[in-house]
Amino acid sequence: MLPLPKLDRIDLRILAQLQSNGRLTNVELARRVGLSASPCLIRVKRLEKSGYITSYGAQINLQKIGSLLTVFTEVTLSDHRRDDFSRFESHIQKIPSVVECHLVSGGYDYLLKFMTRSVDHYQGVVEALLDRNIGIEKYFSYIVIKSPIIKPAVSIESILDTL
Repeated sequence: MLPLPKLDRIDLRILAQLQSNGRLTNVELARRVGLSASPCLIRVKRLEKSGYITSYGAQINLQKIGSLLTVFTEVTLSDHRRDDFSRFESHIQKIPSVVECHLVSGGYDYLLKFMTRSVDHYQGVVEALLDRNIGIEKYFSYIVIKSPIIKPAVSIESILDTL
C-alpha cells in the first residue's frame, strides 16, 4: 500500500469546502481556496485517488418522503473469537435498514443504527437476524423519539486547527 500524501493547508481547505458543498464548480472551489482552476483540479483528483474524498452525494430529507423510525440497538455476541465478529459483520452489512454499525468497548459489542418504516418493520428485521443464528446473545433497542441535532459529518475545521 502506498503512503498517503501529506495534506497541506490548501488540501484541508479543499476538503472543508467540498464537505460543506460537494456541488461547487472547480472554478468556484479554486477561488475559495486561493488557487487557479488547473492546480485546484489536480489537487482534487489527487485527494480522490488517495481516498481522502470517498464519494459525492446529496443529503436527502427522508422525513419528507415518508415516516421513519430510528432505532439504536446494542448487540452482545455469545462468543468473542475473530471469526464470530467477522461472521456478524458480514451478515449485518447486508441488511439495508442498518445504516451504521460500530464495534464498541464497554458492556456490549456493537452499536447498530436502524432506520425502518415502523416498530413492526424493525421487529421483523431483528427477528430475521436472530433466525440467521449469527451469534447474537442479546440485544437492547432504543427507539428515537426526537433528533434535535443530526450532522452529516464532523466539520474538518472543528477537528483541525490548521485551517
